[in-house]
Amino acid sequence: MNPENLKYHKEHTWVKVSGKRATIGITDHAQEALGDIVYIDLPDANTTVEANSELAEIESTKATSSVIAPASGTVIEVNEELAESPEIINEEPYGRGWIAVLEIDDEAELDELMDSSEYEQYLEEEAK
Repeated sequence: MNPENLKYHKEHTWVKVSGKRATIGITDHAQEALGDIVYIDLPDANTTVEANSELAEIESTKATSSVIAPASGTVIEVNEELAESPEIINEEPYGRGWIAVLEIDDEAELDELMDSSEYEQYLEEEAK
């Protein structure tokens, strides 16, 4: 089950909103599909990103995949621990495996994201 307190993007990223700050990571579904994660190209602090554009890039034993920003904003923090230990994403995608924190430009963009039950339904549809 995906945590109820998060919002989800169709590109399998999650967002935990706290005021104008949004912590972002990839979902359990995404890390499972990728397999063993061996490298992550983290964004730089103070980088501005647009919603639906690449925030980071993850390499696994199976594929290279873009992490898509679920909202527009400025990167104010990155999870440096992942540079040395990217496998944390596999182990704790909703905890220590967070990727970056954005300061959100437009909170209305977050209204377009799915809640956990909508995301579960989306996964079921995608699997058909």
